[in-house]
Amino acid sequence: MTRTKKTGMRARGGRVAVVGAVGLASVVLAAVPAFAKGSVEITAPHAAHVGKAFTVKARGDDDAASYLQICLEGRSGGHAWHRVTCGAVVDTGTEARATAHVKAAHRGTQQYRAVLYGLTSPHDRHPVRERTSTVAKVAVR
Repeated sequence: MTRTKKTGMRARGGRVAVVGAVGLASVVLAAVPAFAKGSVEITAPHAAHVGKAFTVKARGDDDAASYLQICLEGRSGGHAWHRVTCGAVVDTGTEARATAHVKAAHRGTQQYRAVLYGLTSPHDRHPVRERTSTVAKVAVR
């Protein structure tokens, strides 16, 4: 009788250890975030002349959404960001692109950034911001 009792306790202890290890492994794997691959790039000239037009381009891709759209935002003098233009909605397999032709109205530094949005359908009214580019500065002289 004593022997059966010890074997039963050892078996239960082993099961508890295995269940605990599996549970711990599942918690650790669930805590590790999954990273989507993608990038956003913006190109703009370093300097421009007052009254002349210059081009700002953005492109981006991301595999986290079914559809993508990229928008260019700008600001000057530290004011709030405003939308300059947006590109067309594209499938995830293709790269989203946007181009803006901006005319420099006054001297100072203008800042631009690209924002990549993920959409669930081509006509999605609630896009999700996926990535934002670094800020490109244009010195207008």
